[in-house]
Amino acid sequence: MDVAELAAYLGIPISMVYDWRVHGKGPTAYRFGKHLKFAISDVRTWIAQQREPSSSEPRRTDRP
Repeated sequence: MDVAELAAYLGIPISMVYDWRVHGKGPTAYRFGKHLKFAISDVRTWIAQQREPSSSEPRRTDRP
């Protein structure tokens, strides 16, 4: 998918996708010439990694 498709899929502005690129956030992108593309599998993996722990999951207290 391209940048516009990713933004639509996530329900965010296109500019946010570019901001994530600048700050090293967001799913991995592949560059084809001047075009950025995102593999759907990478997007789904990234989304899963963004999940916050639910309130029913025990919180770790051994973190510094």
